[in-house]
Amino acid sequence: MVNSSSNFTLAERIESLKAGTLAGISLFLTFGAIALGNNLILGHSWESLANLEIITLDWNILFEAVIAFISGFLFGVTYRYIIRQDRNPHLKSGAVVAFGSVRGLGQIDVGLNSEATFIDLWPLMVLGMESVVAFAVVGLVLDLGISQKWIKPFASSPN
Repeated sequence: MVNSSSNFTLAERIESLKAGTLAGISLFLTFGAIALGNNLILGHSWESLANLEIITLDWNILFEAVIAFISGFLFGVTYRYIIRQDRNPHLKSGAVVAFGSVRGLGQIDVGLNSEATFIDLWPLMVLGMESVVAFAVVGLVLDLGISQKWIKPFASSPN
């Protein structure tokens, strides 16, 4: 039985679902824009970043896009609960850096375990920075959604 004094009402869950969906779509689109930028700009302009190019569209890119959506969804739900109705910019930036760092460090870890040499570290560092930037974009989209009242912020707990 659910405690009636809980802030986790059906309405709150729906708002979290909306935040997660908006964030998931936003990270999915940001991932696509970054991949396109890597193909058109970074991969062609700097030889050391040629590994960032997507040569063919295959299952790997599809899985990466799905993972981006799921990561964005989880970020959106969590971000909504973290920021609540507070105006503390450190909560917002901390959530962005935390999620971006976890995703970015995971990409670096996978790259290092795939026989990367010291010269190959630069593309891995770029991927890590891209993750933080991508979550910053999603955070801005969520802030816009909250300010436009598309998504209601989670109410702070009564003390």
